[in-house]
Amino acid sequence: MTIFEESKKYIPGGVNSPVRAFGSVGGDPVVIKGAKGSKVFDENGKEYIDYVCSWGPMITGHADPDIINVVKHAADLGTSFGAPTKAELDIAKKICEMVPSVEMVRIVSSGTEALMSAIRLARAYAKRDKIMKFEGCYHGHSDALLVKAGSGALTFNQPSSPGVPADFAKHTLVAQYNDIESVKTLLSENKGEVACILVEPVAGNMGLVLPSDSFLADLRKVCDDEGIVLLFDEVITGFRLAAGGAQEYFGVTPDITTMGKIIGGGLPVGAFGGKREIMQMMSPEGPVYQAGTLSGNPLATAAGLAMLDKLSQPNFYKDLKTKADVLFDGMADNCKKLGLSYAYNRVESLSCIFFKEGTVTSFSDAMKSDTAMYAKYFHAMLDRGITLAPAQFEAMFVSSAHTDDDIEKTIKAHYESLKEIQ
Repeated sequence: MTIFEESKKYIPGGVNSPVRAFGSVGGDPVVIKGAKGSKVFDENGKEYIDYVCSWGPMITGHADPDIINVVKHAADLGTSFGAPTKAELDIAKKICEMVPSVEMVRIVSSGTEALMSAIRLARAYAKRDKIMKFEGCYHGHSDALLVKAGSGALTFNQPSSPGVPADFAKHTLVAQYNDIESVKTLLSENKGEVACILVEPVAGNMGLVLPSDSFLADLRKVCDDEGIVLLFDEVITGFRLAAGGAQEYFGVTPDITTMGKIIGGGLPVGAFGGKREIMQMMSPEGPVYQAGTLSGNPLATAAGLAMLDKLSQPNFYKDLKTKADVLFDGMADNCKKLGLSYAYNRVESLSCIFFKEGTVTSFSDAMKSDTAMYAKYFHAMLDRGITLAPAQFEAMFVSSAHTDDDIEKTIKAHYESLKEIQ
């Protein structure tokens, strides 16, 4: 019996996060034993060049020695205290220095927890109940946000989930990404009732979909005009597109930002922060309650601070983009050589190939992708030692640990894989 088969006896579906089960690409998942730099290694000792990067956090590669060393040192002092630490202060100061919108920040244990808490805060600040999100954007698995969600919910054809009370869902309005008129229409139908507009500044959970030139700025203006809190979900884009996240990259400042993934250096973490007047509503300073035994965990804050220090080094993002450009240009050239016109979205060190012709600028565009063809492509790449997300509706991540040789091998594998599956 394989590890995965045995796991299904004790863990629902054999996995602790649904997309890992290979449900949309078929076959059994690769069971990982370890990782180093740009590589992961399965239980049979096979090596893969990894572009999942733990779904984004490993921007400097796996088992980065600088991060591992600080975690080991922190562990020697204790793994959890349930009390304030200087490490919490240090990482909070660093986040406030780096992210344009953040004057105060609260550290939590996951992106889902950060989003759940940030929405509660936005509702309290605006004194309204309804929220607005965008179809195909995934913001964690809390009840109010599993309405027409992306990521794994799309992968398993469940954009909404059983167990979510209708009374919760009715407070969530769903607009269309990159369509400001759909936003304005919903606001006119719900005048004075919307507390916040929640958006991935770059949608990363319906595949990778970039905002149009004016979309984020238009959202900022609408929120200003209507007294609505603008909430950026930067769990993926935070510290990925730039040191200050997508808000620095696009020059649009939200009122509240949620973060995760990279700020933990690979350990479980989340955070939400924003304007001082909003954040001061959090307990114990204000009336909005949120708590967590492991919030600000000393191992996670140590790893996160070490990671943010590395990302603050001169030319980090320039050098990372140079690597990504070589890879993404090579993959795009492969499509041209083979006469293929698949949609290919990219920004900085993120990319996604959609198995459809024409552009992908919206959820409806993404849904026209040939997921069966993606499954063939995924396995063709896996057979050649390249790990990609086991689902069409996810992004590809490049790390600073990927070498020139990794990139050359990946471009070759990409060409051979596309040629094989046509």
